[in-house]
Amino acid sequence: MDKILNYINKLINYLDYEFHIGENISFSMRALIIVIFVFILTKFFLKLFRKILFRSLEEDAKYKFKSVFSFFNYFIYIIVTLITFDTIGIDITAIFAASAALLVGVGLALRTYIEDIISGIFIIADKSVHVGDVIQVEGKVGKVQNINLRTTRAVTIDNKVLIIPNHKFLKSILFSWTENGAITKDYVEVGVSYGTSIELVQNLLLKIAEDHPKIIKNPKPSVLFCDFGDNALELKLLFSLNDSFNVEKVKSDIRYSVYKIFNKNNIEIPFPQRELWIKKSNLENEK
Repeated sequence: MDKILNYINKLINYLDYEFHIGENISFSMRALIIVIFVFILTKFFLKLFRKILFRSLEEDAKYKFKSVFSFFNYFIYIIVTLITFDTIGIDITAIFAASAALLVGVGLALRTYIEDIISGIFIIADKSVHVGDVIQVEGKVGKVQNINLRTTRAVTIDNKVLIIPNHKFLKSILFSWTENGAITKDYVEVGVSYGTSIELVQNLLLKIAEDHPKIIKNPKPSVLFCDFGDNALELKLLFSLNDSFNVEKVKSDIRYSVYKIFNKNNIEIPFPQRELWIKKSNLENEK
């Protein structure tokens, strides 16, 4: 029994023996073992956290979160390393003081980058924007192709790639044309001369809408009599479609058809007209 206690005391003394590196750095085997144990425990909890987090994410979101989780791992390990340095006797205040200016500069340079990544996490997590959505940000309209952590890529109507920094979704007003479903409503305005049969115009406009292949039949198209304008009777053809990304093409088709069928039925589309009165000067009157 005494031998066992003797071995235990020797082991404790060995664990408490301090190794010195320079004048200010010293550590013991006990501290080194604690550090190793802390790193193993940290790795275990990070894996457990990742497993719980990834369980609720889709495959595409898991792929995008890998880089964020890697960054998170590095951040945690840096904190553990600093605590470790403090445990084994390294003065970490000196490290912070030496790198304070550098950290401030890096922080300012990466501010927007970090904002984009955080915004990307929110977008992926709460699913406020989906691939295939038609969105409008700061007057630009596009169909979302893919959502990354820093940027979202969309294709505009004229087939140009729109690269949107993700922080724009948090700082700007976002219009989603497809948030309430694939069916959207739109309209085309038209004016006809006073004296034109409104019933005839209504029937012609409804026929144009019903004949267009991209305009859906339910809800039915309708014609709204908007106002008695200065130069024309103002009407609006309302319709619904499930391809809002190509709405401008549909509206162009409708205008072509309106112009053609109005000419065929002798319906005038008026334009503003003004009468010009020229008053002769007194000098001309004397002549």
